Amino acid sequence: MMTATSVKTRMQVLCALFAAVCAVFSQITIPIQPVPITLGTFAALMAGGFLGKRYGFLSIVLYLLLGMAGVPVFSLMRAGFSVIAGPSGGFIVGFAAMAFVTGLAGEKFDYSFRGMIFASILGTAACYIMGLAWFMFLTGTGLWASMVMCMFPFLPGDLLKVLLASFLVSRYRKKIIESY
Repeated sequence: MMTATSVKTRMQVLCALFAAVCAVFSQITIPIQPVPITLGTFAALMAGGFLGKRYGFLSIVLYLLLGMAGVPVFSLMRAGFSVIAGPSGGFIVGFAAMAFVTGLAGEKFDYSFRGMIFASILGTAACYIMGLAWFMFLTGTGLWASMVMCMFPFLPGDLLKVLLASFLVSRYRKKIIESY
C-alpha cells in the first residue's frame, strides 16, 4: 500500500514525465502558417486525462516554463518568451487550459471512453478559445478569418487526437495511476 507521500512523489514524477512527453510530441510538426500543427495538443490531452486537472495542468505549466526559460521545447525546436508572444502563443498557453479542462471533466464524469471523448472535446475547445483570442488580438484578424487559418485545418487531426487520447486514457489510466 502506498503512503500519501509516495503517491504525491509518484504524481510529481509523472508530471515531469508528461512535461517531457509534451516537449517531444511538440517536435512532431507539420509547419503550416500561421500556426503549426503539432502533437503537443495530444500530449496535453493525455496529461489531463491521465494525471487529472491538478497534475495535468502542472505538467504543462512545467513545459511552458521550460520553453520560456530558453529550453527548445516548442515546435520546430523554438524557445523563449517571443514564441509565446507570437501568433501561436495563445495555442501553446492553451495546452495548460486543455490539460486542466480535460482533467476536470474526466474527474467529474468518468474515465470511460465516452466520458473521455467529452472531456477531450471540452479541453480542445478551451485551447481553441485561448489560441483564437490571442491570434485575433495580436493580428487584428476577425473571428471567421482566424478560424479559417487557425482552427478549421486542425479539426480532422484534432478529432483523431481526441479519439486516440480517449481510448488510451480509458484503457490504461487505472493501470498507470491507480494500480498501487
